[in-house]
Amino acid sequence: MIQGTIAKIEEKIQKADSLDTANRKELLSLVSNLKTEVTRLSETHRDQAESIAGFTAISTHEATRETPDPRLLTPALDGLASSVKGFETTHPRLVQVVNSICDTLAKMGI
Repeated sequence: MIQGTIAKIEEKIQKADSLDTANRKELLSLVSNLKTEVTRLSETHRDQAESIAGFTAISTHEATRETPDPRLLTPALDGLASSVKGFETTHPRLVQVVNSICDTLAKMGI
């Protein structure tokens, strides 16, 4: 399920007309890193890994809409950021990647 969700995120980014080349490239790189980190997390915390992938999908959807709605994007990003709380010590790279995704998507959704 996680790999399928990540694949849908990548597809959404590839097809998003609202993204310029630089943002598309940056997001695809971040999602690639996320795939690695969330796969590692899923070995011990499957439900949390699925939540992180799910919140990333929702956040990506909201940020790449033709006309992003901050009322929807903000809670999606908050959920994504919250989904990695508690993993700062055990999975710091995952938290860093998720924070970078949140920052990138938030800038796009302005």
